[in-house]
Amino acid sequence: MQSVKIQYPPFVRANDSTSKVMFDVILALIPCLVFSYFAFGFVPVMVILVAVGSALLTEFIFSMIFWSKKNSVTDGSGIVTGILLSCTIGAFTPLYVVAFGGAMSVLFGKLLWGGLGRNPFNPALVGREFMTVFFPTVMTSGSIWYDRTAVNLSGINLFDNELLNGLFFRPSGAIGEYSILFLTLGGLYLLFRRRISWHIPFALFAAFSLPLYLLLYLGNSLSFSLGGLMLGAIFMATDMPSSPSTSSGKIFYGAMIGLTAILFILNGVNYEYMSYSILLLNAFTAPVNWVFRPRIWGRKLDWSNRLGQGVGITAGILLAAYAIAYLHQIGGIQYLLYVYIAFCIIRFNSLYIRKRI
Repeated sequence: MQSVKIQYPPFVRANDSTSKVMFDVILALIPCLVFSYFAFGFVPVMVILVAVGSALLTEFIFSMIFWSKKNSVTDGSGIVTGILLSCTIGAFTPLYVVAFGGAMSVLFGKLLWGGLGRNPFNPALVGREFMTVFFPTVMTSGSIWYDRTAVNLSGINLFDNELLNGLFFRPSGAIGEYSILFLTLGGLYLLFRRRISWHIPFALFAAFSLPLYLLLYLGNSLSFSLGGLMLGAIFMATDMPSSPSTSSGKIFYGAMIGLTAILFILNGVNYEYMSYSILLLNAFTAPVNWVFRPRIWGRKLDWSNRLGQGVGITAGILLAAYAIAYLHQIGGIQYLLYVYIAFCIIRFNSLYIRKRI
């Protein structure tokens, strides 16, 4: 009897998986982690391990409780979340605060939204905001960023140019910011592997740089971290579940992150400007996807309607940015986070109850 091979659509399949994508992101971040060891020895390594460990433990426990999944930690997303969280904080952050941030990044950044691929906000940045709100004294202390007595290597002189040496290795700021050169190489690797596209980082840098140069030309003095900008543009803003899906939407999304980051800096947000900007645009991802949706085949595109929608969403983003800046100035960001916590719990309870029924 002749055998019949049955095929089901779609016929085009990719030999890929979530674990492979996460492995590539980890590979892209490894040089930054190595440079953190060069800078301060095992101190930042312990921060990274605690962040990853707490993220994995939280995912394992609550995935079993909420979704009856025992192997969710094997996809590697918890490892990436922990590493990215550690990259945004100082090397001398107390480990109990790091463990809290790792747990909250997974619990409130991913699991309460339904798990992998359903999170509307970047989990690592969610965890960082939990740390900032619940441990404000620790997270605003200068002691978590630098300790002269713990310096393992203060610099690497490979070039005759001080600027180039600083781009290669500079042990200051957050753990993931010590080598701008290797952050760039990590981004190029992800582009080569097609884990990210060029649209968001390019638009973000352009929208940030143009007003920056204009302001500097006019005599304004702005303080920002180039390493933090690179880390946010390459590894945070490109998070697939929380960013737009179309090329034009990604360009708009990246540009608005860069522009709102400048607005936050101008309004006195000295350390959280990239976190605020990315999380703010995360909240607008669904509307951005709608405004920049592809034209339906066979129908003409109503440009005036799309333009009106684009102007409306831009105005909404800018108004929200000024509102967040005002809350930051008066110390009200904590209340915004409390609303977020309540919303997550209420939403999850309704979904969980419907699932059980």
